[in-house]
Amino acid sequence: MRQVRLRRRRPALGQGGGCATALTAREKRERDILAPLASNGAFEGRGLGCIRGERPVFAALDFRLEPGGALVLTGPNGSGKSSLLRVMAGLLPAAAGTLAWNGTPVDDAPELHRQRVHYLGHHDALKPVLTVAENLGFWASLRGANDDGVAAALARVGLDHLAETPGHLLSAGQRRRLSLARVLAAQAPLWLLDEPSVGLDAASVRTLAEVIAEHRANGGLVVVATHQALDLPDAACLAVDDYPPARPDPEDVW
Repeated sequence: MRQVRLRRRRPALGQGGGCATALTAREKRERDILAPLASNGAFEGRGLGCIRGERPVFAALDFRLEPGGALVLTGPNGSGKSSLLRVMAGLLPAAAGTLAWNGTPVDDAPELHRQRVHYLGHHDALKPVLTVAENLGFWASLRGANDDGVAAALARVGLDHLAETPGHLLSAGQRRRLSLARVLAAQAPLWLLDEPSVGLDAASVRTLAEVIAEHRANGGLVVVATHQALDLPDAACLAVDDYPPARPDPEDVW
């Protein structure tokens, strides 16, 4: 089995039995990035617009999500649900409007925003030659998680018995469950999930609903785009197709 090294956090300043030493520049940077993740906050967008391939997708879109809240994105195919999730994740620049965390524009600290987000897209992003544990270990190491977090996440999604199995031998549902394990292996307050239940059996869909409920109970926030029924009590709904871009004036076209 290939060994995946997981970065372990160093003892806090003044711990470990030695004298307190000054933090290095890298340690200060990691502290400044990770410390705000310990507390959740409100996430909102105002006047958001999106353009994909020179085609306006939506415009003047507003939302607000409080700690513990869930937002379900609805609308037909092509209405912009996936694009909105990518804008929320900072993977796609908004054509208009602003995103804010606790009132502070996320553009003021984009790296910090990326650290507070777990984004689960359509693609599973797995390496077929790596084992289940190695795949998850790689992603978890990027967030500073340890082996215990990886093992617990695999057990939660029912893949612990496949830890040594190469990724290319997994079924579509198992690959999706492994992707879901990524959001469990390391903490992040904001989950952005694009069709997370696709390929899952009934038992796995129930597990998905349970882990979302646990995340919300701890103050986490969840935004989900889905065409399938998912048990999300008290979730707000946002119909993305209610925010169509303005049609061009015929005189401007000609």
